[in-house]
Amino acid sequence: MKLKFLIDEDIVNYKDISLYLGFPNCSFKCEKDCGIKCCQNSDLIKQPTIDYPIEKIVDRYLNNHITSAICMAGLEPFDSWEDLLELVKALREKTNDTVVIFTGYKEDEIEDKVNILKQFPNIIIKFGRFIPNQPSHKDEILGVTLASPNQYAKKIS
Repeated sequence: MKLKFLIDEDIVNYKDISLYLGFPNCSFKCEKDCGIKCCQNSDLIKQPTIDYPIEKIVDRYLNNHITSAICMAGLEPFDSWEDLLELVKALREKTNDTVVIFTGYKEDEIEDKVNILKQFPNIIIKFGRFIPNQPSHKDEILGVTLASPNQYAKKIS
């Protein structure tokens, strides 16, 4: 699968220590909606895209006894839907640890994909576009601060 980065032990994006994956694609819907360049990840698009075999990602996660969750983030995981789904399937063959997916999509925009992911246990999705100049808030499910009030996490399964 294609990624921009892989961080073995992340403590910023979820309350538990996580393997953190940066997906390579995004339509930049947040910037289109607000009309200004505002994405904190926009420079990632310029970074090289690296091929990581899904089996190696799963093994890397399972062999790290410090991590207890996997965070998939951006650019935008749902813009690499086939890879996202294949990775979730591969993880679920070996572990039911928490999978967190950060998305800028609204829940109703990806309802069909969310319904597919509901068949897998222990999936959390953070929904909502970034809106600049809004107050941040702590999300109780993720245990971290989100950048704008319209963003929220939901345990879908």
